[in-house]
Amino acid sequence: MASQSPFFGKRDRDTDAANSRPAPLMGGTNLSGTPVTPSSLGTSGTAAAVSNGAVKEGGSKLTVGPNIKLKGVEITDCDTLVVEGTVEATMDSRVIQIAESGAFKGSVSIDIAEIRGQFDGNLTAREKLVIHATGKVTGKIRYGKVVIEEGGQLSGEVSVGTGGSESSSGKPALQAAA
Repeated sequence: MASQSPFFGKRDRDTDAANSRPAPLMGGTNLSGTPVTPSSLGTSGTAAAVSNGAVKEGGSKLTVGPNIKLKGVEITDCDTLVVEGTVEATMDSRVIQIAESGAFKGSVSIDIAEIRGQFDGNLTAREKLVIHATGKVTGKIRYGKVVIEEGGQLSGEVSVGTGGSESSSGKPALQAAA
């Protein structure tokens, strides 16, 4: 008689929240661009990342690691998606973070998008779109606010506002935010 595998059962959320986050690499930088040092790890590192404008930890988080390809899916009930590999999907969520090595192709409706790698498709950033120096975003892009670092690329059909209405002139608009 086969027993049920513990890998696919219900999980206790309290223990998962503390144990599910991968440890940052020593001496590197995290997705918010802040350096990672041994002293910044633990609860003080999370507080520092939040104070630097990074996305708050917590909630459900999916990380697609380097050299992983995820294709033909609809991602739901995920608060934060971190893309270090390649993803072809549709997503409606809170936060997407695409690392330098990451690529996303598809349709995303999101609160905050932080792009260091490549994005191709339909992107609606309801609150804020951040394109770092290594980021490249192409396709149909709508945003509430946009920040583009020097070297970051944005091309395609670009419009401000996420409610389907375009700027007052009726033409797509670019607007820089500090």
